[in-house]
Amino acid sequence: MSDKNQPISGNDLARFSGPNTFMRLPSATDVTGLDVGILGIPLDIGTSWRSGTRFGPKEVRAQSAMLRPYNLGTGAAPFDSLQVADIGDLAINTFSLSDSLRIISESYDHLLTNDMKPLAIGGDHSITLPILRAMAKRHGPVALIHVDAHADVNDEMFGEKEAHGTVFRRAYEENLINPVKTYQVGLRGTGYSAEDFSEAAGWGFQQFLAQELWGRSLASLGAEIRRDIGDAPVYITYDIDSLDPAFAPGTGTPEIGGLTTPQAMELIRGFRGLNIIGGDLVEVSPPYDTTGNTALTGANILYEMLCVLPGVTYR
Repeated sequence: MSDKNQPISGNDLARFSGPNTFMRLPSATDVTGLDVGILGIPLDIGTSWRSGTRFGPKEVRAQSAMLRPYNLGTGAAPFDSLQVADIGDLAINTFSLSDSLRIISESYDHLLTNDMKPLAIGGDHSITLPILRAMAKRHGPVALIHVDAHADVNDEMFGEKEAHGTVFRRAYEENLINPVKTYQVGLRGTGYSAEDFSEAAGWGFQQFLAQELWGRSLASLGAEIRRDIGDAPVYITYDIDSLDPAFAPGTGTPEIGGLTTPQAMELIRGFRGLNIIGGDLVEVSPPYDTTGNTALTGANILYEMLCVLPGVTYR
Protein backbone atom coordinates (compact mmCIF):
# COMPACT_ATOMS: atom_id res chain seq x y z
CA MET A 1 0.00 0.00 0.00
CA SER A 2 1.35 3.43 -0.93
CA ASP A 3 2.13 5.98 1.77
CA LYS A 4 0.75 8.72 -0.50
CA ASN A 5 -2.62 10.38 0.01
CA GLN A 6 -5.48 8.14 -1.08
CA PRO A 7 -9.10 8.93 -1.97
CA ILE A 8 -11.54 7.70 0.67
CA SER A 9 -12.75 4.27 -0.43
CA GLY A 10 -16.43 3.79 -1.19
CA ASN A 11 -16.16 0.57 0.81
CA ASP A 12 -15.14 2.54 3.91
CA LEU A 13 -17.52 5.49 3.63
CA ALA A 14 -20.56 5.77 1.36
CA ARG A 15 -19.86 7.83 -1.73
CA PHE A 16 -22.71 10.22 -1.00
CA SER A 17 -20.96 11.33 2.19
CA GLY A 18 -17.55 12.53 3.24
CA PRO A 19 -15.60 15.66 2.25
CA ASN A 20 -16.44 17.61 -0.90
CA THR A 21 -12.90 17.40 -2.22
CA PHE A 22 -11.86 16.01 -5.59
CA MET A 23 -12.26 12.21 -5.38
CA ARG A 24 -12.60 12.75 -1.58
CA LEU A 25 -8.86 13.28 -1.32
CA PRO A 26 -7.38 14.96 1.75
CA SER A 27 -7.51 18.75 1.68
CA ALA A 28 -4.37 20.81 2.15
CA THR A 29 -3.57 24.44 2.88
CA ASP A 30 0.20 23.91 2.74
CA VAL A 31 1.31 22.73 -0.71
CA THR A 32 4.83 21.83 0.41
CA GLY A 33 5.59 18.26 -0.58
CA LEU A 34 2.68 17.93 -3.00
CA ASP A 35 3.28 16.62 -6.50
CA VAL A 36 -0.19 17.65 -7.69
CA GLY A 37 -2.69 20.13 -6.30
CA ILE A 38 -6.32 20.12 -7.37
CA LEU A 39 -7.87 23.57 -7.06
CA GLY A 40 -11.10 25.28 -7.93
CA ILE A 41 -11.44 28.64 -9.66
CA PRO A 42 -15.18 29.45 -9.37
CA LEU A 43 -15.37 32.23 -11.95
CA ASP A 44 -17.98 33.02 -14.59
CA ILE A 45 -17.82 36.78 -15.06
CA GLY A 46 -15.64 36.29 -18.15
CA THR A 47 -18.30 34.41 -20.07
CA SER A 48 -20.47 35.89 -22.83
CA TRP A 49 -23.53 33.67 -23.22
CA ARG A 50 -24.68 31.42 -20.36
CA SER A 51 -23.23 31.90 -16.90
CA GLY A 52 -23.07 29.29 -14.15
CA THR A 53 -19.48 28.04 -14.29
CA ARG A 54 -18.90 29.55 -10.84
CA PHE A 55 -20.64 26.39 -9.62
CA GLY A 56 -18.36 24.13 -11.68
CA PRO A 57 -15.70 23.33 -9.07
CA LYS A 58 -18.22 22.35 -6.40
CA GLU A 59 -20.23 20.09 -8.72
CA VAL A 60 -17.21 18.47 -10.39
CA ARG A 61 -15.90 17.63 -6.94
CA ALA A 62 -19.29 16.23 -5.92
CA GLN A 63 -19.50 14.00 -8.99
CA SER A 64 -15.88 12.90 -8.60
CA ALA A 65 -16.92 10.85 -5.55
CA MET A 66 -17.88 8.20 -8.11
CA LEU A 67 -14.25 7.75 -9.21
CA ARG A 68 -11.91 5.08 -7.88
CA PRO A 69 -8.10 5.35 -7.71
CA TYR A 70 -7.12 2.69 -10.29
CA ASN A 71 -7.62 3.28 -14.03
CA LEU A 72 -8.86 -0.01 -15.44
CA GLY A 73 -8.35 1.08 -19.05
CA THR A 74 -4.71 2.13 -18.82
CA GLY A 75 -3.40 0.56 -15.61
CA ALA A 76 -2.55 3.99 -14.19
CA ALA A 77 -2.41 4.17 -10.40
CA PRO A 78 -1.62 7.85 -9.85
CA PHE A 79 -2.04 7.82 -6.08
CA ASP A 80 0.59 5.10 -5.67
CA SER A 81 3.39 7.41 -6.75
CA LEU A 82 2.15 11.01 -6.63
CA GLN A 83 1.27 13.01 -3.54
CA VAL A 84 -2.05 14.63 -4.46
CA ALA A 85 -4.37 16.81 -2.43
CA ASP A 86 -7.27 19.18 -2.96
CA ILE A 87 -6.00 22.66 -2.11
CA GLY A 88 -9.38 24.39 -2.18
CA ASP A 89 -10.67 27.33 -4.20
CA LEU A 90 -8.98 30.59 -5.11
CA ALA A 91 -10.71 33.59 -3.54
CA ILE A 92 -11.56 35.46 -6.74
CA ASN A 93 -13.31 38.85 -6.80
CA THR A 94 -16.79 38.02 -8.00
CA PHE A 95 -17.40 41.66 -9.00
CA SER A 96 -14.22 42.24 -11.03
CA LEU A 97 -12.82 40.12 -13.83
CA SER A 98 -9.57 42.07 -14.05
CA ASP A 99 -8.93 41.74 -10.33
CA SER A 100 -9.81 38.05 -10.45
CA LEU A 101 -7.29 37.47 -13.22
CA ARG A 102 -4.67 39.24 -11.11
CA ILE A 103 -5.51 37.05 -8.12
CA ILE A 104 -5.22 33.89 -10.23
CA SER A 105 -1.85 34.88 -11.69
CA GLU A 106 -0.39 35.87 -8.32
CA SER A 107 -1.73 32.71 -6.68
CA TYR A 108 -0.08 30.58 -9.36
CA ASP A 109 3.17 32.50 -8.94
CA HIS A 110 3.19 31.21 -5.37
CA LEU A 111 2.01 27.69 -6.16
CA LEU A 112 4.64 27.15 -8.83
CA THR A 113 7.52 27.96 -6.47
CA ASN A 114 6.81 24.60 -4.82
CA ASP A 115 7.36 22.44 -7.95
CA MET A 116 3.75 21.31 -7.70
CA LYS A 117 1.68 20.58 -10.79
CA PRO A 118 -1.68 22.37 -10.50
CA LEU A 119 -4.84 20.94 -12.04
CA ALA A 120 -7.60 23.54 -11.98
CA ILE A 121 -11.36 23.13 -12.11
CA GLY A 122 -13.07 26.15 -13.66
CA GLY A 123 -14.70 28.42 -14.02
CA ASP A 124 -14.95 29.90 -17.49
CA HIS A 125 -12.04 29.83 -19.92
CA SER A 126 -10.76 33.26 -18.98
CA ILE A 127 -8.95 31.58 -16.04
CA THR A 128 -6.38 30.07 -18.41
CA LEU A 129 -4.78 33.38 -19.40
CA PRO A 130 -3.47 34.30 -15.93
CA ILE A 131 -2.41 30.69 -15.40
CA LEU A 132 -0.34 30.84 -18.59
CA ARG A 133 1.17 34.14 -17.47
CA ALA A 134 2.45 32.43 -14.34
CA MET A 135 3.57 29.33 -16.25
CA ALA A 136 5.56 31.40 -18.73
CA LYS A 137 7.38 33.22 -15.93
CA ARG A 138 8.66 29.88 -14.70
CA HIS A 139 9.08 27.89 -17.92
CA GLY A 140 9.19 30.42 -20.75
CA PRO A 141 6.72 30.08 -23.65
CA VAL A 142 5.06 26.69 -23.22
CA ALA A 143 3.60 24.17 -25.62
CA LEU A 144 -0.18 24.23 -25.42
CA ILE A 145 -2.83 21.57 -26.00
CA HIS A 146 -6.19 23.30 -26.22
CA VAL A 147 -9.27 21.08 -26.62
CA ASP A 148 -12.31 23.23 -27.36
CA ALA A 149 -15.16 23.95 -29.74
CA HIS A 150 -13.87 27.51 -30.03
CA ALA A 151 -10.47 28.94 -30.90
CA ASP A 152 -10.87 31.79 -28.34
CA VAL A 153 -8.71 34.15 -30.37
CA ASN A 154 -11.02 37.18 -30.54
CA ASP A 155 -9.26 40.53 -30.26
CA GLU A 156 -11.92 41.84 -27.91
CA MET A 157 -15.45 41.15 -26.68
CA PHE A 158 -17.67 44.19 -26.03
CA GLY A 159 -14.52 46.28 -26.03
CA GLU A 160 -12.82 44.09 -23.42
CA LYS A 161 -9.41 42.60 -24.14
CA GLU A 162 -9.66 39.90 -21.46
CA ALA A 163 -12.60 37.49 -21.56
CA HIS A 164 -13.17 33.81 -22.19
CA GLY A 165 -13.07 34.29 -25.96
CA THR A 166 -9.80 36.28 -26.14
CA VAL A 167 -7.50 34.04 -24.10
CA PHE A 168 -5.26 32.57 -26.76
CA ARG A 169 -4.81 35.75 -28.78
CA ARG A 170 -3.53 37.43 -25.62
CA ALA A 171 -1.37 34.38 -24.84
CA TYR A 172 0.13 34.57 -28.33
CA GLU A 173 0.68 38.34 -28.18
CA GLU A 174 2.30 38.12 -24.74
CA ASN A 175 4.63 35.29 -25.85
CA LEU A 176 3.24 32.94 -23.20
CA ILE A 177 2.93 30.01 -25.61
CA ASN A 178 4.98 28.55 -28.45
CA PRO A 179 2.68 29.06 -31.46
CA VAL A 180 4.18 26.22 -33.52
CA LYS A 181 3.60 23.87 -30.59
CA THR A 182 0.01 24.98 -29.98
CA TYR A 183 -2.69 22.46 -30.85
CA GLN A 184 -6.40 23.27 -30.97
CA VAL A 185 -8.58 20.18 -31.16
CA GLY A 186 -12.34 19.99 -31.71
CA LEU A 187 -13.00 23.38 -33.31
CA ARG A 188 -16.38 23.75 -34.98
CA GLY A 189 -19.54 25.80 -35.29
CA THR A 190 -19.96 29.23 -36.81
CA GLY A 191 -17.93 32.43 -36.83
CA TYR A 192 -18.27 36.06 -37.76
CA SER A 193 -15.76 35.64 -40.60
CA ALA A 194 -13.26 33.18 -42.02
CA GLU A 195 -10.52 35.05 -40.15
CA ASP A 196 -12.02 33.82 -36.87
CA PHE A 197 -10.41 30.49 -37.71
CA SER A 198 -7.66 31.17 -40.24
CA GLU A 199 -5.73 33.95 -38.47
CA ALA A 200 -4.46 31.73 -35.65
CA ALA A 201 -3.36 29.12 -38.17
CA GLY A 202 -1.21 31.85 -39.69
CA TRP A 203 0.48 32.32 -36.32
CA GLY A 204 1.48 28.64 -36.39
CA PHE A 205 -1.37 27.13 -34.36
CA GLN A 206 -2.21 23.60 -35.51
CA GLN A 207 -5.98 23.26 -35.69
CA PHE A 208 -7.99 20.03 -35.89
CA LEU A 209 -11.62 20.63 -36.76
CA ALA A 210 -14.20 18.38 -35.15
CA GLN A 211 -15.66 17.41 -38.53
CA GLU A 212 -12.28 15.99 -39.53
CA LEU A 213 -12.38 13.78 -36.44
CA TRP A 214 -15.91 12.41 -36.67
CA GLY A 215 -16.04 8.63 -36.53
CA ARG A 216 -12.33 8.07 -35.93
CA SER A 217 -10.14 7.13 -33.02
CA LEU A 218 -8.09 9.99 -31.58
CA ALA A 219 -5.37 7.73 -30.16
CA SER A 220 -3.17 8.40 -33.19
CA LEU A 221 -3.73 12.15 -32.97
CA GLY A 222 -2.67 12.12 -29.32
CA ALA A 223 0.46 10.20 -30.26
CA GLU A 224 1.26 12.59 -33.12
CA ILE A 225 0.94 15.62 -30.83
CA ARG A 226 3.13 13.87 -28.25
CA ARG A 227 5.88 13.20 -30.78
CA ASP A 228 5.70 16.76 -32.10
CA ILE A 229 5.97 18.38 -28.67
CA GLY A 230 8.85 16.18 -27.52
CA ASP A 231 10.16 17.10 -24.08
CA ALA A 232 8.98 20.73 -24.10
CA PRO A 233 6.93 21.82 -21.08
CA VAL A 234 3.26 21.59 -22.02
CA TYR A 235 0.06 22.91 -20.53
CA ILE A 236 -3.29 21.22 -21.23
CA THR A 237 -6.54 23.18 -21.18
CA TYR A 238 -9.73 21.23 -21.72
CA ASP A 239 -13.00 23.04 -22.40
CA ILE A 240 -15.94 20.73 -21.76
CA ASP A 241 -17.75 22.23 -24.78
CA SER A 242 -15.29 20.37 -27.00
CA LEU A 243 -17.68 17.48 -26.40
CA ASP A 244 -20.95 17.25 -28.25
CA PRO A 245 -23.87 18.61 -26.17
CA ALA A 246 -25.29 15.09 -26.15
CA PHE A 247 -22.44 14.23 -23.77
CA ALA A 248 -21.99 17.57 -22.03
CA PRO A 249 -25.04 19.84 -22.21
CA GLY A 250 -24.11 21.76 -19.06
CA THR A 251 -21.84 24.39 -20.57
CA GLY A 252 -22.01 28.05 -21.45
CA THR A 253 -21.53 27.94 -25.23
CA PRO A 254 -22.60 24.53 -26.60
CA GLU A 255 -21.94 23.59 -30.24
CA ILE A 256 -23.38 20.55 -32.00
CA GLY A 257 -21.15 18.06 -33.84
CA GLY A 258 -18.54 17.71 -31.13
CA LEU A 259 -16.21 15.05 -29.83
CA THR A 260 -17.42 11.97 -27.97
CA THR A 261 -16.33 10.96 -24.48
CA PRO A 262 -14.38 7.92 -25.79
CA GLN A 263 -12.52 10.26 -28.17
CA ALA A 264 -11.69 12.58 -25.27
CA MET A 265 -10.26 9.67 -23.30
CA GLU A 266 -8.25 8.37 -26.28
CA LEU A 267 -6.82 11.82 -26.92
CA ILE A 268 -5.72 12.43 -23.33
CA ARG A 269 -4.28 8.94 -22.94
CA GLY A 270 -2.13 9.65 -25.99
CA PHE A 271 -0.36 12.40 -24.03
CA ARG A 272 1.33 9.95 -21.68
CA GLY A 273 5.04 10.69 -21.70
CA LEU A 274 4.73 14.44 -22.20
CA ASN A 275 6.33 16.91 -19.81
CA ILE A 276 2.98 18.16 -18.54
CA ILE A 277 3.37 21.09 -16.13
CA GLY A 278 -0.31 21.63 -15.35
CA GLY A 279 -3.79 21.70 -16.76
CA ASP A 280 -7.36 22.83 -16.36
CA LEU A 281 -10.91 21.67 -17.01
CA VAL A 282 -13.19 24.60 -17.75
CA GLU A 283 -16.71 25.70 -18.71
CA VAL A 284 -18.76 23.16 -16.73
CA SER A 285 -22.01 25.00 -15.96
CA PRO A 286 -24.11 22.82 -13.61
CA PRO A 287 -27.34 24.87 -13.88
CA TYR A 288 -27.68 23.71 -17.49
CA ASP A 289 -27.45 20.00 -16.64
CA THR A 290 -29.64 18.89 -13.77
CA THR A 291 -28.50 15.27 -14.20
CA GLY A 292 -24.93 16.09 -13.15
CA ASN A 293 -23.62 14.20 -16.17
CA THR A 294 -21.54 17.09 -17.51
CA ALA A 295 -19.76 17.51 -14.18
CA LEU A 296 -19.27 13.73 -13.94
CA THR A 297 -17.71 13.77 -17.40
CA GLY A 298 -15.51 16.71 -16.38
CA ALA A 299 -14.36 14.86 -13.27
CA ASN A 300 -13.38 11.85 -15.39
CA ILE A 301 -11.49 14.03 -17.88
CA LEU A 302 -9.55 15.64 -15.04
CA TYR A 303 -8.78 12.19 -13.66
CA GLU A 304 -7.51 11.07 -17.09
CA MET A 305 -5.24 14.13 -17.13
CA LEU A 306 -3.95 13.18 -13.68
CA CYS A 307 -3.22 9.68 -14.97
CA VAL A 308 -0.84 10.90 -17.69
CA LEU A 309 1.23 13.24 -15.53
CA PRO A 310 4.95 12.47 -15.27
CA GLY A 311 5.78 10.04 -12.50
CA VAL A 312 2.52 8.09 -12.52
CA THR A 313 2.85 4.38 -11.74
CA TYR A 314 1.24 1.86 -14.13
CA ARG A 315 0.25 -1.61 -13.00
